[in-house]
Amino acid sequence: MSNTDVSKFISLVLRHKPETIGISLDEHGWADVDDLINGISKTHYIDMEMLEGIVAADNKQRYTFNEDHTLIRANQGHSILVDVELKKVVPPEILYHGSAEKYVKSIDEQGLIPKSRLYVHLSKDYETAVNVGKRHGNPVVYKIKSGLMSQDRIEFFLSENGVWLTKAVPVKYLEKI
Repeated sequence: MSNTDVSKFISLVLRHKPETIGISLDEHGWADVDDLINGISKTHYIDMEMLEGIVAADNKQRYTFNEDHTLIRANQGHSILVDVELKKVVPPEILYHGSAEKYVKSIDEQGLIPKSRLYVHLSKDYETAVNVGKRHGNPVVYKIKSGLMSQDRIEFFLSENGVWLTKAVPVKYLEKI
């Protein structure tokens, strides 16, 4: 199994299903590194050096270690209820959201909702949003009036890896590009 496959499996475990390898996350999403390695090792080869390499090489910076590398967590994208200690931040005037054509009707009617995740994920630039949208099909990008949302007291958070998060984006703040 490649490092990419192992990284995807780690993402599944730390964001959605820690029970698949018999571990649990604390209230802030942290998992014991030894427990994670031992759990993954039941089905896939992994050691500490490989885990550190996966975390360091991840271009989306999905994971964070604590200072002494005894704990690890996903930075965002959880479907399970954890508090990754996000700090409220005033967003830029405009953010972007990449999706696929097949979701346009739903987005145009409901706005952006987190579905199975805790937050809606937004990008700081158009190009990133296009790339996100491509993962789900033919990309469609929405311009988000985040400055106006913030003025209307809608909270924003910035994850450790630079992804902007909010609970929802009502239709009135969306503009399809």
